[in-house]
Amino acid sequence: MKQPDRLKKRSQFLRVARKGHKVVSPGLIGQVLPGQGDMAVRAGFTVTKKVGNSVVRNRTRRRLREALRLVVKEEGCPSSGDLVLIGRAATRKRPFPLLKNDVRKVLQALERGAE
Repeated sequence: MKQPDRLKKRSQFLRVARKGHKVVSPGLIGQVLPGQGDMAVRAGFTVTKKVGNSVVRNRTRRRLREALRLVVKEEGCPSSGDLVLIGRAATRKRPFPLLKNDVRKVLQALERGAE
């Protein structure tokens, strides 16, 4: 299963924040913006400085990336759209199966918005 492309530029993140909608769960905050047409799914990951120092933030971001990778591998990728996964303080201590469920919830919101 093909992994989502990445959102890398600040303007892309801001567009999703401005035009998309939020999905809040205990392990993360997801922002989703359904796509139109043949646009591929793109994913971005961010963690604020409130979560911790750079080591903690990078570990949190890696957990989010891996959770998304595994969920897409197991269940497939939505048809189109952008999603941003925002790490919270609870993300780094949340049990991994629960974190994967949080990511599933965000992907389901993206799929519902694309319909």
